[in-house]
Amino acid sequence: MLSEHHIRNDALRRIAIQMMIAARTAPKGRGADTFIFYIAEEKDIKKISDRMRSIGQQQDLPAFVRDAENILMAPVMLLLGTMIKPLGLKKCGMCGFANCAEKDKHKNIPCVFNTGDLGIAIGSAVSVAADHRADNRVMYTAGQAALELGLLGSDVKIAYAIALTAMSKNPFFDRPL
Repeated sequence: MLSEHHIRNDALRRIAIQMMIAARTAPKGRGADTFIFYIAEEKDIKKISDRMRSIGQQQDLPAFVRDAENILMAPVMLLLGTMIKPLGLKKCGMCGFANCAEKDKHKNIPCVFNTGDLGIAIGSAVSVAADHRADNRVMYTAGQAALELGLLGSDVKIAYAIALTAMSKNPFFDRPL
């Protein structure tokens, strides 16, 4: 006999894999794929949590400390990041520059398509979690820590994390600010 406790983490890992596929196949501006995805588990989640706690304490950001504790309840976490690569459009300007060539002179200024596409990918991923009734929460705080730790590579400049668990009550909501 298998109890729920024996299979829960494997089930969440399979859901995270399906979330990754949904994020990868989400629509992208001009089909440009700038994404990097990873699944973090126990050791990496602890490392991310420690970095979040450090950021929160050093910069007086209580949300980072709160979220650092929160993600320790997640056996699996999906990390989603994007590189900053303009699409080479002759007319756009939504980033504040006249065109992509002008924006390219400012390498760390995000392209709105990269960030918008990442948002669409995140939406696709969390819809898979919802379809499987997995507790989840999108967290920029964990994404920031993953960036600082270099877990997504040096080319990734924008990242989020989606913590996953399966509990009787979603621990990622109804929490103090």
